[in-house]
Amino acid sequence: MAFELSSPAFGEQGIIPAKYTCDGNRELSPPLLISGVPDGTETLVLIMDDPDIPLFAKEARAIEAFDHWVLYNIPVDTKEIPEGTAPGVSGLNTTGNTGYVGPCPPPQYEPKEHRYMFVLYALSERLEFASPPTKQQVLDALKPITLATAKLKGRYSRA
Repeated sequence: MAFELSSPAFGEQGIIPAKYTCDGNRELSPPLLISGVPDGTETLVLIMDDPDIPLFAKEARAIEAFDHWVLYNIPVDTKEIPEGTAPGVSGLNTTGNTGYVGPCPPPQYEPKEHRYMFVLYALSERLEFASPPTKQQVLDALKPITLATAKLKGRYSRA
């Protein structure tokens, strides 16, 4: 069985429902389903980001993507992440806070529709940090212990 990440709220490359965005409840994460976790996995990591932020935002913040959700040390037996829940430990999103922050692409800039990348990592070891880590700190720590990745892409635009 392949390692997979999916959502009952939207399909691969589907539209993320407004209720999980700034047009609904910006702090309500969508439900996610996990299957095919590889043998030897000790923990899971979930990262959601938006690579389509406007150039001025990339330059002003010195970032390539807006980090919406960083969640690590998710229990290996997790098969479902119900909406609005965060099993595991929250890292820092781009706002400098922990937890989920929903899509909110500015409609006055191109592209109007943004892609939201959910990437799930299966790790052979748990991650330990003294304080809430950034996405980059999590990515640096997981590189040598990643067994597999699963991806789900959603889209959203505002009127």
